[in-house]
Amino acid sequence: MSRPPSPTLPENSERMSSDRVKSTSNDPLHLQADVLVLGGGPSGAWAALAAAEDGARVVLADKGYLGTSGATAPSNTGTWCVPPGENRAQAVERRWQRTGGLADQRWMLRCVDQAYENLVKLSEWGYLFPQEDDGRLYIANLRGPDYMRFMRRRVLKAGVTVLDHHPALELLSNGDAITGASGVDRQRNRDWSIEAKAVVLATGGCAFHERILGATGLTGDGYLMAAEAGAHLSGMEFTGKYTLAPYETSLNKGLPYRWATFYREDGSPLLDANGEQVSNGIGERERDIAKALIDGPVFARLDHAEPALQDWLRRGQPNCFVPHDRAGIDPFKDLFRITLRAEGTVRGTGGIMLATADCGTGVPGLYVAGDAASRENMTGAVSGGGAVNSSWAIASGWWSGKGASTHARKSARNAFRSISKPLGEAGLRPAGNARANLRTAEIIEAVRAEVIPLEKNYFRDGTTLHTSSERLESLWNDVRQHLHAEGVDRVRSRETASITASARWSLASALARNESRGMHRRGDRPGNDPAFARRILVSGVDAITIGEAQISREGIAS
Repeated sequence: MSRPPSPTLPENSERMSSDRVKSTSNDPLHLQADVLVLGGGPSGAWAALAAAEDGARVVLADKGYLGTSGATAPSNTGTWCVPPGENRAQAVERRWQRTGGLADQRWMLRCVDQAYENLVKLSEWGYLFPQEDDGRLYIANLRGPDYMRFMRRRVLKAGVTVLDHHPALELLSNGDAITGASGVDRQRNRDWSIEAKAVVLATGGCAFHERILGATGLTGDGYLMAAEAGAHLSGMEFTGKYTLAPYETSLNKGLPYRWATFYREDGSPLLDANGEQVSNGIGERERDIAKALIDGPVFARLDHAEPALQDWLRRGQPNCFVPHDRAGIDPFKDLFRITLRAEGTVRGTGGIMLATADCGTGVPGLYVAGDAASRENMTGAVSGGGAVNSSWAIASGWWSGKGASTHARKSARNAFRSISKPLGEAGLRPAGNARANLRTAEIIEAVRAEVIPLEKNYFRDGTTLHTSSERLESLWNDVRQHLHAEGVDRVRSRETASITASARWSLASALARNESRGMHRRGDRPGNDPAFARRILVSGVDAITIGEAQISREGIAS
């Protein structure tokens, strides 16, 4: 892979290495690049690699540290890995049957093709995949810590300038196209701005500050930035994905519960409507567990796992057993308390609508990848889980990086001479007088009270949705009118605005989808309605507009 030239440094900028900023100056940092990638998860890393391979000068700015931040880094994850051949179309068809009729098989096939190609690239680059018993590489499995550490090295080797701990606060625009972004360097408490001919949003989804692995920084930042630029969001009603986890832990790995039985606090078996004991918490029985958790504590035991399977689970999902080992619990013999962790749009479906095959957003110069994008084309109304989402991160990252690089080449040579303005408002520039007594933690908890509880988000009805929506509108008014911060504290205020905005879009979409489909469960509207076999779009920031997506022959929403 050829090494592209380093990003241009204006006269008032500091020379940077591709790994870290050398200077300790508090003067603002200014850079110029062809492509700016915001986010350091797998989709951001793949986007940066694709753009650099295409000859672009690339800067990647991450809220955390590229290689350790995001939901993939602390976990093992499978991929949707289907080798070339006739079985590929059959695998896509089988998967499509589970998507509530909202996915698009053309996009699914594209994703499988690209993800497989890039997994092979990983092997060729030297990533150490596990081996099958017959010696073949098992490229369907990615060990999060190893995978992301490898991707960091590869990104740096490609000549990408990496800015760790540089969260973006807002996009820049010249009125015709996105021209970069600005943010804050947390370690040096200074501002940064990067002029770019194209920007890729790989900022992840929104976990609404739920305590799940790797989700601390997943606050919907990209959604708000894109909406401020005029982009649409799609699938935001599909946030009802919850995962079983040991009580008071951050684990969100549900696989072991396939071999579990469940009990109430008094030790009596948890029974379903037919009087049978609830076992296998993956799938349809999850609803019975959710209902029981609303009433009181629920316990589990992994007593359906045979000894050989127990060993396989411990080797394949080692982090799932750390809390049990620390507490002196044998989960295959002992009862342990469980909960359901909300996963928002991280394992949900919603995100920024795709307007072009190369992951453009419809806003010139703005591209999107990974969980920041809507995954309706891939998973429809159901969760992509780890495997499909992992392959989507690889494929969409690659496409968006190529698309952004192509756009940058087509931009005029004087692209950096235009006057840009920042687009950020809520959490940065209040419409009214700033209020010092407006606490971000209190706002976030108030938002969580409307989008996390099982009785409001797992089980929905129109009355509850309306009430929650009204409360969120009141919270948004406070955020928009009065929330303000200075310096590094702007990161928290901006995250608060993004979480609140994401919740509003989610509930607005849920009210518009007047049926039950996939993760969207309406007790007052049970069953699918053929009239809603379509995408629900939301746009706007202060005033939300609801629309419907029209799908072109190429599978592109508009």
